[in-house]
Amino acid sequence: MLPGAARARLSRMIGGPVLKWMQLGGLVLLTACGARESSVPAAAEPQAAPVFVGTRACTECHEPEYRAWQGSHHDLAMDVASPDTVLGDFSDVTFEYFDQTSRFFLRNGKYMLRTAASSGAEQEFEITHTFGVDPLQQYLVSFPDGRLQALSIAWDTRTAEQGGQRWFHLSPDEYIAADDPLHWTRREYNWNYMCAECHSTDLQKNYDLASDTFASTWVDIDVGCEACHGPGSAHVEFARAGQVSVGAGLLLDLDDAGSATWLMDPLRGIASRSEPRMQPPKQPEACGRCHARRSVIAAEYRYGRPLLDTHRPALLGDPLYYPDGQILEEVYVYGSFLQSRMYQAGVSCSDCHDPHSNALKTGSTPSDICSTCHLPGRFDDPAHHRHPERGVSCVDCHMPETSYMVVDPRRDHSFRIPRPDVSVSTSAPNACNACHAEQDAQWASNALREWFGDPPSEHFANAFHAAHSGDPAANDKLVAVAADMSIAGIVRGTALSRLRAPLTRDQAESLRLGLQDPDGLVRLGAVQGLAALPAQVAAQWAADLLRDPLLAVRLEAINRVSPAQQSLPAASRALFDQVAQEFLAAELANAERPEAHANIGNFHAAAGDYAAAEAAYGLSLEREPHGVTTRVNFADLYRVMQREDEAEKLLRAGIELGTDAAVLHHSLGLLLVRQQREQEAFGELARAAELAPDNARYTYVHAIALNSAGREDEAISIISQAARDFPADFDIGWAEVTLKRDAGEIDAARDAAQRLVERFPGNENALSLMQSFDAA
Repeated sequence: MLPGAARARLSRMIGGPVLKWMQLGGLVLLTACGARESSVPAAAEPQAAPVFVGTRACTECHEPEYRAWQGSHHDLAMDVASPDTVLGDFSDVTFEYFDQTSRFFLRNGKYMLRTAASSGAEQEFEITHTFGVDPLQQYLVSFPDGRLQALSIAWDTRTAEQGGQRWFHLSPDEYIAADDPLHWTRREYNWNYMCAECHSTDLQKNYDLASDTFASTWVDIDVGCEACHGPGSAHVEFARAGQVSVGAGLLLDLDDAGSATWLMDPLRGIASRSEPRMQPPKQPEACGRCHARRSVIAAEYRYGRPLLDTHRPALLGDPLYYPDGQILEEVYVYGSFLQSRMYQAGVSCSDCHDPHSNALKTGSTPSDICSTCHLPGRFDDPAHHRHPERGVSCVDCHMPETSYMVVDPRRDHSFRIPRPDVSVSTSAPNACNACHAEQDAQWASNALREWFGDPPSEHFANAFHAAHSGDPAANDKLVAVAADMSIAGIVRGTALSRLRAPLTRDQAESLRLGLQDPDGLVRLGAVQGLAALPAQVAAQWAADLLRDPLLAVRLEAINRVSPAQQSLPAASRALFDQVAQEFLAAELANAERPEAHANIGNFHAAAGDYAAAEAAYGLSLEREPHGVTTRVNFADLYRVMQREDEAEKLLRAGIELGTDAAVLHHSLGLLLVRQQREQEAFGELARAAELAPDNARYTYVHAIALNSAGREDEAISIISQAARDFPADFDIGWAEVTLKRDAGEIDAARDAAQRLVERFPGNENALSLMQSFDAA
């Protein structure tokens, strides 16, 4: 996701050893002669910036595409509630959810609902819009402040035989109370922020911060032509003037095929492009705007730019993905597809999907599409799939599905080979056991070994699993993944983002090289990974990324640079100020979200602008009093400002709100230590460690505080157990050595030092500590 600017390393090789491409932001560098001609004509563009004209204008010339689009999921993404659009049963029926009864009925032709409001009391609401169509339809309620809220009760549009034609709750196994952030009246079900960009065309949120209201507008209520192709006024102008060249006047050319075709290799049984790609495909970047797990970082979408210039896509970390990159949470398609061999081979979205009807392009089954590039005689054969007794589809093994929103099955687009051996080592699922649920992963792994021999080389899943599990060897494994240029950039970037302190020099060098990688996603992960370095070093290394061509990378970089901005050379100061304005604009693009103001507060606090930070934190807590992280950071700001009494009030207020979060007790404990209120402090620190037993830091701080108060035996007991529970935590290992040494337990301390060296080979501090015993 992140582009860089140093060593020219190839990020993909497509179509043979002669031709390679790599992307540096919006630039494409070629390592062979002869770039593909653009299909957009060189006719002079109109001077005025193009504007949206609506889907109807496109039908003058594009009737077949329009007809294909009608009735598609894009066409039916959203609509005004009417007899033609509402699929749910409003014939005065009720739906039971725990002890709450909701009633759906009609009144004077309007679709009505009686259900729990934000107060918890029952209230009547009018349904104003439908949302989606298959396999479920949601409904929107309009509020006076301009908010549209999506109901958490939806209509199952599947047939009755499939279990549909019923009302159901999106959280069927968990009661969502009226004060829960996931209640339908609250922020997480707000259409204006959560849904609108991807279900309407040219959505303008028009949020007013002062009044906390919306005046949202759109050109088309659904996903129309210009949602993908960009504003069409200039294109229409060209067409009406008789200049009918394809793409004239549009901001981007979505033709990823060009003149290339897919040519079958009869020996391999797999097709390859007749023209290797000279540039990354555009469709995944355009489609990724909505078919990715991402956050918005620009108030206006920039057609034709990489996704990282307007959005920040999620990397492959948990809890979003399994260790092997399979989808876990609702992450859509982008992150999966970028991992795939298909993407690396040059496949783009419209090779399989009709972009207008959204249907598969060939035949009636997924296997029909697969057969266009994979010879059925070789792959749709028991010799390949080893299931002669039953009908097996390609996607059953290579695109396993996961259901979201209770009834919506979605397939993983990483097109992976089943790896039950990886399931054995990481507990990630595999396609084999999805069907053979009565067997375990080892059984499936043995079967594949018998059929196909040993599996391919080491899988990156083992490195990600090691990082998640706290394996002391995780950093070395992650660095090996990041250095493997045959692995997708999103995987390599994820590896760098998961590095944890302390780093050896070689591991730090891997981060430095990642900052220079031509793949934007690698650079993004590398900047995130700088958190493992001392702040001053991280700031120095990130400073060059302030001029990165991708906005997401620049914004990540400025968070690393900000604490050290005063030490920037004069030549870099203007650039810092420029990116700072971009950062603030990115946060204010989501000004309705409390976390946006918390982020602004963090930025100002790091920059030393305490008044601005205080105002931002205050606004964030005003909008969301349960914001635990904001409250802790606000209290820390008061610490810096020497206003500890106000910090204590903030933290205690958070605890009194019923937010019994470990971090509040931990922060309060540290404050009490600073005020030398030791007995109170020990109670809060112990409570934090009790509430979050998996948090190594809380246990470490509790032990150090006890030791500093002269309670060495308690401290050593806690830190010794912590060293067993958190073997990958360097600070805990170091504390075990030094606390035992200072207590006179020299042999035990030497043994602990030996374990520290074994866990962190090459760490100079650990080696020096061990040598101090030898010199004694």
